[in-house]
Amino acid sequence: MGVSFIRTIIIFILLIVSMRIMGKRQLGELEPIELIVAVLISNLASQPLQDVGTPLIYGIVPVLTLLCCQVLISYLTLKRSRIRQIICGRPSILIDNGKIIQSEMRRNRISIDELYVELRGKEITDIAKVKHAILETNGTLSVITYPDFAPLSPKDMGIATQDNGSPLCVIIDGRLMSENLLLLGKDRSWLMNELKKRGAGRVSDVYIMSVDKAGNIYFSIKDRKK
Repeated sequence: MGVSFIRTIIIFILLIVSMRIMGKRQLGELEPIELIVAVLISNLASQPLQDVGTPLIYGIVPVLTLLCCQVLISYLTLKRSRIRQIICGRPSILIDNGKIIQSEMRRNRISIDELYVELRGKEITDIAKVKHAILETNGTLSVITYPDFAPLSPKDMGIATQDNGSPLCVIIDGRLMSENLLLLGKDRSWLMNELKKRGAGRVSDVYIMSVDKAGNIYFSIKDRKK
């Protein structure tokens, strides 16, 4: 009895540490690889608890191995967007400029009813109000409504609105997104000039920089490592 109690406490502490290292996401927000690791860890950890005759190390080693794999994959996907696309996939645009992209609906096996369920969960009952709906890699649906139908609608107040579009990231974690810079009609000299205005001498100094069609810029410099 005492052995089972001690083994349970050890496995419990190990799982708490593992989940803390994996991050603070809710179950519904886990990426596929994270969900797989979480399920496998729970199954492997249960084996030495169910059978006292099984050496405890048989449960600890696989859990630590999976944890190391998950941390390594997270690091690689953070540094290499291509690896992230391979492992986690890409977001799917289900609605683009108010038009339902039927091919993406079929590819993701999502019906109109399921789409409406997701929209109602975001307090949207009229699909005509939706400009963009994006199925993220973790399975959640991101919805962007037309400016006229935003909360506290300017249309209801008789105020004209301007659609600045979705901002495009031109720098992510010190990496230049050349395609997005081209889509914005900007060049590298413009970018470097904007960086200098904000006290950054190099692209690698920037954590994130995004620009919308109106030229509004969101900028955040990298934290200095202590």
